[in-house]
Amino acid sequence: MVLSKGLARFNRVVTNRITGRIAGWAPGFGFVVHEGRRSGRRYRTPVNVFRRGDGYVVALTYGPTTDWVKNVLAAGGCELTTRGRTVRLRAPRIVHDERRDDMPAVVKAILTRVGVSDFLYLRRADD
Repeated sequence: MVLSKGLARFNRVVTNRITGRIAGWAPGFGFVVHEGRRSGRRYRTPVNVFRRGDGYVVALTYGPTTDWVKNVLAAGGCELTTRGRTVRLRAPRIVHDERRDDMPAVVKAILTRVGVSDFLYLRRADD
C-alpha cells in the first residue's frame, strides 16, 4: 500500500506548502527538480531523500508511477536540492525493497507502517 491519491492531492495543496519551506535544507528532505515530459515545464517536487554511497535514494511514498518519477526516468536524471546544495543526478532506477534497507531506522518504521517499499536510486552526475 502506498499513500492514496486523495492524500496526494491534499499534500500538494496544503502539506507541500509547509514542507516547501524546509525541504531545501532540512535533513531527510529535498526537492527533485525535473522537467515535464510533454510540457517541458520545470517542477520542484518535495521528497524524502537520503545520501547513500555515490548517490541518493528517494522514498516513493506515492509509488513508482507518479508523474515526477516518470519525468525523471524519461530524462535519465534530475537535479536535487538538499541540505542547501544542488546536485545533478543521473542513472535513475526503481528498486522494490520490502526490508527498506537504505532507510534510517525511524524512517524505516514509518515507511513499513504505511507500506512503502519502492525507492528511486540516483547517482551523482559528477561521479
